[in-house]
Amino acid sequence: MHDQQHEHTARRHGEQGGPVRPLDGFTVGVTAARRAEELGALLERRGAQVVHAPALRIVPLPDDAELLAVTRALVDDAPDVVVATTAIGFRGWIEAAEGWGLGEALLGRLAGVELLARGPKVRGAIRAAGLTEKWSPASESMAEVLDRLLSEDVAGRRVAVQLHGEPLPGFVEALRAAGAEVVGVPVYRWMPPEDIGPVDRLLDAVLARGLDAVTFTSAPAAASLLERAAERGIQPELLAALRQDVLPACVGPVTALPLEALDVPTRQPERFRLGPLVQLLCRELPGRARPLPVAGRRLEIRGRAVVVDGELRPVPPAGMALLRALARRPGWVVARAELLRALPGAGRDEHAVETAMARLRVALGAPKLIQTVVKRGYRLALDPHADTGKYGG
Repeated sequence: MHDQQHEHTARRHGEQGGPVRPLDGFTVGVTAARRAEELGALLERRGAQVVHAPALRIVPLPDDAELLAVTRALVDDAPDVVVATTAIGFRGWIEAAEGWGLGEALLGRLAGVELLARGPKVRGAIRAAGLTEKWSPASESMAEVLDRLLSEDVAGRRVAVQLHGEPLPGFVEALRAAGAEVVGVPVYRWMPPEDIGPVDRLLDAVLARGLDAVTFTSAPAAASLLERAAERGIQPELLAALRQDVLPACVGPVTALPLEALDVPTRQPERFRLGPLVQLLCRELPGRARPLPVAGRRLEIRGRAVVVDGELRPVPPAGMALLRALARRPGWVVARAELLRALPGAGRDEHAVETAMARLRVALGAPKLIQTVVKRGYRLALDPHADTGKYGG
């Protein structure tokens, strides 16, 4: 409750002229199923408005016949190497085995093999089970795990890999190409969300350019969102939005694969964590906002707000639509008819432009930023010595 009050106070402070946070005025979609609240809190703390739409759900498999069969096979015929990839998955596997009466036998087998942990959380889960890993990469990178296995010469060796819920792209293939026998351990699976409503609303928001960025923290989430768009027949429009206007931010290259396969360029942090992902957005989104020298002031247009001389000014959607239309050709007169077309759901009444324009001027707190040109339309009062070519859209 205290955190919520703090966030509310901070947000209100920003809107009343306090220091502008990096993500003030921007709206970010979160598709994560796991750690979604943590990611959302990190984004909101930096000023973002967050739209939550879990694109999948994680289904544990304590009663799954496939996992039971794989566990029995590994108990009967021990592998040479076991690769544990996630803490939640490793714990789930041990718990499922205990439920089947195979827990002691599985732990006995794992104690006698080369056990590799992808990172510190998995290492913690392994040690909590009374086991010790042989090695863990400092980077938590599956690529580093793969490099180590290939350097050991895996030809003829039996390698069990705890899957992420879907086959790890390239990992299993590379091991098999090197001559290893790979056994997948499917500890949990990704499924579409039970309530598809939030995902559909997020897709609609992307198409309407109501989001500035969408975050992805797993490849299955990206694939699920793309599949839902295909089911609705809107995948081409979604891809166009992600290529041009809405920034797809992925936690790492594996997560980005479903998007990159469809020629959607993504941005990824150097370190594949939630914190660096948020920092990436804190750099990228303000960097995309166009600063304009208007009427002696500095105007920065963000997703749902404007920063005027370092002060955040929230602007209603109709006002933002007008401002974007004017900013496409700063300093040039934009006719009322063109502005009317830019207004969402305005119909044919040009009076709607005047009403929205009056509200926009109030929201900006500086009426002289937008000039009325009698019988012609409106224009941004671009400073006379500004390089208009630099700002033209």
